[in-house]
This record gives sequence, C-alpha cells and structure tokens, in this order.
Amino acid sequence: MYISRAKIFLWISDKLFKLAETLRRISASGKGPAKFVDLAPTDEADQGGVYSAALAFATESPDVSNIALTGPYGSGKSSIIRSFLKSYPRKALHISLAAFLPEAGDEQRTVTRQEIERSILQQLLYGADADKLPLSRFKRIQSPSFWSIFRSLYILSGILAVWHAFHNRNGIFDGSYFKPFDFTNWLDISITAFALIFLWSAIHHFYVASFGLSLKGISLKDIEIRPSSEDQDSILNRHLDEIVYFFQSTRYDLVVVEDLDRFEDSDIFVTLREINSLVNGNVGVKRKVRFLYALRDDIFVNTDRTKFFEFIIPVIPIINSSNSIDMVLAQGSRLELDGSLDQQFLREVSRYLSDLRLIHNIFNEYAIYVANLETDGENVLDATKLLAVLIYKNVYPRDFERLHRGEGHLAGILGRKDELIAAREQSHRSEIAQLERGIEAAEKQVPKDIRELRRIYAMALLESLPANVSGVGRNGQQFVAPAKLSEYEEFDELINTQSIHYNTFNQGRRQQNISGLQASIDPEWTCHGLMPLL
Repeated sequence: MYISRAKIFLWISDKLFKLAETLRRISASGKGPAKFVDLAPTDEADQGGVYSAALAFATESPDVSNIALTGPYGSGKSSIIRSFLKSYPRKALHISLAAFLPEAGDEQRTVTRQEIERSILQQLLYGADADKLPLSRFKRIQSPSFWSIFRSLYILSGILAVWHAFHNRNGIFDGSYFKPFDFTNWLDISITAFALIFLWSAIHHFYVASFGLSLKGISLKDIEIRPSSEDQDSILNRHLDEIVYFFQSTRYDLVVVEDLDRFEDSDIFVTLREINSLVNGNVGVKRKVRFLYALRDDIFVNTDRTKFFEFIIPVIPIINSSNSIDMVLAQGSRLELDGSLDQQFLREVSRYLSDLRLIHNIFNEYAIYVANLETDGENVLDATKLLAVLIYKNVYPRDFERLHRGEGHLAGILGRKDELIAAREQSHRSEIAQLERGIEAAEKQVPKDIRELRRIYAMALLESLPANVSGVGRNGQQFVAPAKLSEYEEFDELINTQSIHYNTFNQGRRQQNISGLQASIDPEWTCHGLMPLL
C-alpha cells in the first residue's frame, strides 16, 4: 500500500511539473521573440503535409521495405522525419550515427566499418527494454521494478516450500504425508503443490535461459576451436539471430537510420537491405518491417538507388547560398539588430552560410557574447565586427581555437599586421612616385618643331569636331582635309579665328566656335606665341 501511494505521488508530481513547464513556455512566448533558439530538429517542419503524405504512403505500401529520404546536408531531413513520427501510429526505432562523425578537417580519425555496425547493433538491441528480450546474449543492467518485490517473495516462498517438502520426503514418497486427503490437511498439500510448481518454473527458467548461451570456443594445449561466425568481418551478419529475435520479440515496424551516408560506405547499406529481407522473410515476424534512410542524393549513382530503394522522397532545401540572407536578417531582427548590422556585410557573408542550424548557433552565441562583453551600460561593441568574429568561429572552429594560443591562419595574418601595412604603404609610395614622374615628364614635354606644334593644335581642333569631318576652312572657303591640317600654310590664321566651317560626309556644311581652343591646350601661350621659341 505504501509503495502504491508513493508511485501515485510521483506520478502526480511529474504531471504538475510538466504542466508548470508548459505554462512557463506559454508565458515566455507571449513576451516577444526568444533570445535563444534550440538547434534540435523541429516536429513542425512539414507545414504542407507533402512529405508526411509521401512517407505515410511508403509505410503503408505492402511492397515497400526500404525508403530513402534524400537531400543535401541541412535540408531538414531530420525535422521532416520527426514531424512524420509525431503522427505515426506504430512504434518506430531511431538509429543515429552522429556520434561517429569525424571532426571537420580531421583526416587522421577514420571510423571503421565494424565500429559503425557495432553502433547500429547496440542502438537496435538497446532500443527495447531488457524484459522484452530475455533470451538475448547482450545482457544489460536492469533497475528493479515494482513487481520485483513479488518475484523475490515468490522465490523465498518457493525455497521454503521445497525445503519443507524435502524435510518430509519420506512421508511424501510413502503417501502418509497426504493422509487424510481432505480439507483438514490442506496446508501440507498446498505446500507440496507449490514446491512442485516452483521447481517446474525454476527448471523452465534455466532451460529457456540456456537458449541465450553460446560457445565462444574451446582451447586445448595446441588447439583452439571457434565457431565459423566468429571469422565474419560484418558484426551485423555475425549477430543476425539477435536482430531477427529482436523483431520477433518487439513491435517495431519502422527503423529510421540517419547519418550513415557520411561515411561513404555503400556496402553497409547492402548489408542492411539483406537484413531487412531476412527479417521480413522470417515466419516469426508477423508484420512488415521497413527501413527509412536519411541520406544525400549522391550516395548512389546512376540507377543504383532506384534498384536499392522501393520508394525515394526528395527533400527541397529550405535554405541555400542564394536565400540565406533572409534567414540571417530574420535572426538579426529576433535580437533587434536591424539598425546595428552592416547590410552589405550580411549580404556578402551570407553566401557562405547555407546551414540553418549554423545560423541559429551564430546568433545564439552573439546573444551570449554581447551580454558578457557589454560593460557599464555602454554599448562599446561593434555589432558587425562581433558577428564577423562569431561567423569565423563557427565556420572555422579549429582555427578559432588555435587563435587563443597565437596559432592558426588568422593569428598569422594578425601577426603580420605591421609587415602588411609597411608593404602596402611602400606600394602606394611607389605608385605616387611613378605618377609624379609622369606628370613631370608631361609638363616638360615641348614640341620639336613647328610641324609637331601644329599637329598638337590640329589634333585638339579635330577632337572638338564630329568624327565624320571631311574638311575644315575659314570664311567658308579653302577647306583642308583633316590629315593635311598640320601642313596647311594658313594654319596660324585658321587656329586664331573665332569660328570655323567644316564639312561632313552626310550632314553638309556646319560652323563651330573655337575661340577657347588654344586656352584649353595652354592657358599661357598661343600657337603663334610658341612658334618663335622653336
């Protein structure tokens, strides 16, 4: 009675705690946007229900055993699966290999196929309670349940009954122990019957438990005998009986496998497909078992994936390099940073942020950093620069960690600050000196003779006229071809006049004012004034 009351009290306490937590979240959501966003997959990713409908079709089709949910990293496959499982009516087992993913840039750490298969086997078998798999060779520690008290009482009573029967074995064998065989002797008869039942149940328990025993090997002086299954490289193939027994003893009919494609080993998929076929072909499994894989589009090439999977669902990414700016701006608005961040910087840097979880984490860290670095109530931080550092921290975490020790690429660039400034300054000085020499040379440039002087003024004159000029003259007479201007004997009179006439190939005769032409070439000297100096 005391135990029942304690369980009821714990149940009520748990429900009250969950209710209080729900009310707290509702209250917090009414105060405006949250400062932080979790990175876990959401169960509201499939608003239109298209993916859930496709998955529902695949999980109900009798001919579909292997389902693929394909899409690039960060496309939302995990969220789609979680949204589907929220309304899935039957039991599903989730297997994730994210813990085995090597760190970015860590080429020395390689994950073997046996490690991957061991993890799959562990998550598969340990996904069910130990009571569901009493014959499994993989024994686990169990916490005593409420019924363990009655089990221990049953064992103690059975031992006492067997001891009592053994103590009266002579009377039991000759029959005197059961006389008179009526209600007055019910206690002795009941104890004997209970002892027999206890002995039978104990023998049955040890007999069934022996099914889970296996012979690892026999070692003699110079001989060692092992089962042939021990030589198999595949851990999954080695424990096929355990896997089939798991599905015989549990009610799981959907196994979700994630992150298996990141190891670039298609042979594991072949092994899992074979296991799926064996499980569905076993007479002890009374239901259809399906495997759902979340993987990239390129894990199988050509027609291999259409042969491997009976149903393929493509996932359209909700974010890529072209629209990531919208996600970045939305996160900035959530933290009320609309006027603090350089919009041009955000547009440029968002092209390198194509993972929504990465963007969420960057702004989560921004909220933490800005709360710890702002002092004395004064906003002394440059929001754009702080965000730039946090983007660098998340995109290149290893180099950022080395920065604390003065190592890494960024530390090397910062260490060369003075050197780079000096090199840039020297480059600018060289350009300035070169420009100054050019200006000086241009200022010192003097025509060698009258003909070259005329060419300078003739060129300036032609530049002021249309390109299709066929002849130039003054007073509407004596038109000279443009190529002959520098040789024209009356060039001085032509260049000194206020206006000239010119002919074009398609527009006839026109008039042009050239009174300011000589001043535009040299404000101090005229063509006629420079001639005596040559």
